[in-house]
Amino acid sequence: MGLDEVHEAMRKLCATLEADGIPYAIAGAMALNAHGYQRVTTHVEVLLTSEGLVAFKAKHLGRGWVERFPGSKGMRDTEFNVKIDVLITGDYPGDGKPKAVSFPDPRVAIRGEGVMLLPVNQLVELKLASGLTNADRMKDLADVQELIRAANLPLDLGNELNPMVQPKYAEIWQATKRDRDDEY
Repeated sequence: MGLDEVHEAMRKLCATLEADGIPYAIAGAMALNAHGYQRVTTHVEVLLTSEGLVAFKAKHLGRGWVERFPGSKGMRDTEFNVKIDVLITGDYPGDGKPKAVSFPDPRVAIRGEGVMLLPVNQLVELKLASGLTNADRMKDLADVQELIRAANLPLDLGNELNPMVQPKYAEIWQATKRDRDDEY
């Protein structure tokens, strides 16, 4: 984990959530970084339950965090001027429409370097569902490809994914494997 403002904002957010006993999981680029694919980002994505978000806002808005706009799920860390995107358990990735894949309860998180992270299978599943259902989220599919490469993810990880995204994982894995074979 880095030492820049985004990482500092993430650590501050996670420490606050843990002190309050609010379950959370870091998602997005910060989770990709922790799982082995180093990607630059300018914001933090955190998975919360709706109750966790309400509890956090009730206690901390105006005390180091502000809503990005009135009624927004998203916030901004005022100390580091970093955007915090909040993903809510039960909502749907990508186009936001109901589908077989939804944001899980943050209690699925695993301990990373001082923070709770989405497990790699959950991260891959959400990235694939997002990229498959929103043409503006093609980067999510590329993130999966780069994570497969960087973390040397196995093909059989696909067996742990929702059937909705299994074929796309296998397709990307195979393409990534062919890319590797072409390099030698």
